[in-house]
Amino acid sequence: MEKIASFTVNHLKLEPGIYVSRKDKKDNVVVTSFDLRMTAPNKEPVMNTAEMHTIEHLGATFLRNEPKWKDDVVYFGPMGCRTGFYLVMFGDLSSADIAPLIKKMYEFIKDYEGDIPGAAAKDCGNYLDQNLGMAKYLAERYLDKTLNCLDDAHMHYAD
Repeated sequence: MEKIASFTVNHLKLEPGIYVSRKDKKDNVVVTSFDLRMTAPNKEPVMNTAEMHTIEHLGATFLRNEPKWKDDVVYFGPMGCRTGFYLVMFGDLSSADIAPLIKKMYEFIKDYEGDIPGAAAKDCGNYLDQNLGMAKYLAERYLDKTLNCLDDAHMHYAD
């Protein structure tokens, strides 16, 4: 079997950032998958599922309500390794194109107060597994250590 693209990235060199994971094209439609890497794989602790679940709920809610981008969002969700999230969008996009959107999303998460959208038994299959406090902490950490000082090296995978 052929190794999939995300398993060809050197995770020993990977640092937090916003990366284009892949681009797929069918007919005239381009779909860009982004790697929103929040922690350094195999160097830092992974995130727990409760805070990732909260980031997923808040991030998806933000993205699907953001006036400029909402129609371009295909999917936002956690990586199985728990070091970040995937964002899949329509369009031939770069990391620089979406960096302001991602920064706004994490500012939204960092500042969020109130009930977590969709965190009810009728809306979610695991609604009790949430941690707003840690989600806010991790969003602020990603903003401070990565998004507010994002450079080219953290928008393109290292060789």
